[in-house]
Amino acid sequence: MWSGPRNLSTAMMYAFGNRPDFAVWDEPFYAPYLAATGLDHPMRAEILAAHENDPSKVAAQCLGTIQAQKPHFYMKHMPHHMLPDFPLDWARDCVNIHLIRHPARVIASYGAKMGQMGMDDIGFAAQTALHDRIGGLVIDSADIRADPQGMMVKLCNAIGLPFDSAMLSWPAGPRKDDGAWASHWYNAVHQSTGFAGAEGPLPQLTGDAKRLEDAAQPHYDVLYQQKIC
Repeated sequence: MWSGPRNLSTAMMYAFGNRPDFAVWDEPFYAPYLAATGLDHPMRAEILAAHENDPSKVAAQCLGTIQAQKPHFYMKHMPHHMLPDFPLDWARDCVNIHLIRHPARVIASYGAKMGQMGMDDIGFAAQTALHDRIGGLVIDSADIRADPQGMMVKLCNAIGLPFDSAMLSWPAGPRKDDGAWASHWYNAVHQSTGFAGAEGPLPQLTGDAKRLEDAAQPHYDVLYQQKIC
């Protein structure tokens, strides 16, 4: 599952992780991305200490033995974590799904956690480029929030997976599979026990945030036209 930040991606990981037949992995390439770029993200030191920093080793683990000998493996990835020299061949052997969200919502939510942001931070251009390379299905987070069961059934059908109602709810609180960054980013989802309801009107952005939205919009539109309906 590929998505930018603030995009229902953690809730989706919890949904699949609540199935008895799935193991999950939270942003495997985040630590290698931070190590390679030198970016000063929240909890950088803790992330680098807790997770594998070598992208080649992470890529090998993506196709390794599934944790706890589960039949299926859900990996939560962000396209912009996949720097040009990071291995990507492993993804061609996976079922790839692209989770999208309107850029105005992403920017408003991301801005509440990070004061500075650009296109490289929110992942829209990286996601369309990745979709061009490896293909895959597209699903919009707004559709999931508006009709969780209906859209999860459609997604499962599209990838040949039996639907499990366990995907619709989970216990509140942190997960053992959360990345080291969870205490900074996952506050809202830790309070949840299922998908939030339908979203309200789009945020009205101004200034630099609006210019960033305008730059991201064409990338969102390209994938939106291919989404599961």
